[in-house]
Amino acid sequence: MSGFTDPRATWTARFDREDYLFGEAPNAFVARETHRFAPGSTALVVADGEGRNSVHLARAGVRVTAFDFAANGVAKAHRLAARHGVDVDYRVADIHGWPWHERTYDAVVAIFIQFLTPEEREPVFAGMRTAVRPGGLFVLEGYRPEQVDYGTGGPGRREHMYTEAWLRAGFADWDLLHLAAYDADLAEGTGHAGRSALIDLVARRR
Repeated sequence: MSGFTDPRATWTARFDREDYLFGEAPNAFVARETHRFAPGSTALVVADGEGRNSVHLARAGVRVTAFDFAANGVAKAHRLAARHGVDVDYRVADIHGWPWHERTYDAVVAIFIQFLTPEEREPVFAGMRTAVRPGGLFVLEGYRPEQVDYGTGGPGRREHMYTEAWLRAGFADWDLLHLAAYDADLAEGTGHAGRSALIDLVARRR
C-alpha cells in the first residue's frame, strides 16, 4: 500500500471517521491473554490507535500508559475511556522517539504495529524489550508474510510481517510462554475483516 510511505498521514486519515476503524472491542488475542495481567500491574500499549486495547486492560484493573502518533486516534481513545469510566495515561508520541529507557512496565503490548520497515523494526523492538521489567511480559500479535495473499489488513508488504524464526531469535533470552502461527477469521471493525495470517507471542523477560 503506497500510503505506508507516510504512516502518520495514513493513520490520521484512517482514524478520521465517526466510528472506530477496528471497532471498540479489544483484539481477541489481548482478550484471551488478559488473565496474565494482574490488577494493579502496569502496562504500556504501543501504537494503540483509537484505544480499544488500552481501555480493555484498564477495565481489567491494569494501570495503562498508551501512545499513538495519530492525534485524532488518541482523542478517540480518550473518549472511549471516558465512556467506560476508566483512566488511561494517553500520549501523542512517535514510536521512534518514545523514551523506552525512562520507565519499565510489567507488560508491553504491541498489536499489529506492521507499519515498521525491517530497518526500523530492530531498534524499536530493542527499545520495547528494554521497557519490560525483569519478570514482566511482552505481548505481541502481528501478521505473517502470508497475510499479503489474504489482503484483509496490514500494509501489503511481506517484509513488514513477522515470522516465527524472527521472533524466536529476537526473544532467544526470554522465556516463551506462548508462540503460535495460525490462520483465523478476524472481525475487528472494517480495518481487520476476514481470513488472516496471524502470529502471537507472549514472552517473559528473565
